[in-house]
Amino acid sequence: MKKILLFADPGIDDSLAIIYALLSPEIELLGIVTSYGNVTKQQATENAAYLLKLAGREDIPVVEGATFPLSGEVSVYYPEIHGEEGLGPIRPPKGLNVVVRDFSYIFDIIKQNKDITIVDTGRTTSLSNAFNLKLELMKEINEIYLMGGAFFVPGNVTPLAEANFYGDPIAVNVVLDYANEVYITPLNVTNRAIVTREIANYIYSIASNPFKELIPSITNYYADAYAKLRPGGRGASIHDVFTLYYMLNKDKIYSVTKDVEVSVLETARGLSYADFRTNQMQPGARHTIALNFQYQDFLADFIKVMSSPLR
Repeated sequence: MKKILLFADPGIDDSLAIIYALLSPEIELLGIVTSYGNVTKQQATENAAYLLKLAGREDIPVVEGATFPLSGEVSVYYPEIHGEEGLGPIRPPKGLNVVVRDFSYIFDIIKQNKDITIVDTGRTTSLSNAFNLKLELMKEINEIYLMGGAFFVPGNVTPLAEANFYGDPIAVNVVLDYANEVYITPLNVTNRAIVTREIANYIYSIASNPFKELIPSITNYYADAYAKLRPGGRGASIHDVFTLYYMLNKDKIYSVTKDVEVSVLETARGLSYADFRTNQMQPGARHTIALNFQYQDFLADFIKVMSSPLR
């Protein structure tokens, strides 16, 4: 079983990732670090707390992370994709009375769980701050997973850049420079991790968990947004769930190990790049990039996990 600390900015796809982590028998979710990204930090925190309450898992700590990127600029949010409050048509109830921990609490979690894995499906600002504050402790973590980047494929917020890496490229480079080992799920694979309305409705018909009503509601909203972004497409890409799937199924996914960097230049901001002039592994490279997978394997796993009862 993988013990994970999840950095997220829920957002529909991050919310689906949280649900996946709560339902998967192979994952022990130790905490959720919330930050700006798809929505404000405050809204992301409320959304995470709401999902934990639905699961009856208020014991899992919610930790507040970054409010804005390292550059200090004002963040852009995406209500046309995720809805005004980040869960599509769903409005989390007010007054959840969740206990929100200070950011330093993540270091207690890490110290108590030496085999911990970090998964970051949002902007990388909070994670880079953790390296800045406790470098030696963070360098002890063996595996970090980042959802972000695009290699030889178009970006989704600019022609060159994917949203997470575009949101704070300085922070991404900090993590890439200092982390022990990083696994990256770029748009090359996550764009193809598609869930259709039919799949979401099928999960609803067989599910036996507290998220039964939520999954089709937010997935269908997401699919409607994608229909405008990607006319003729079959559904919505669930980028963040795929990152957790990759963590559990690396042996099923074609990956390469390279040294990755992200451009901070304004004209190419967020562009992720590596040396692909050779297929041979670069000596000392620490960044593994997922590039291809079997869609049917992913889909079968998604249906199985998302329709499972709570553990």
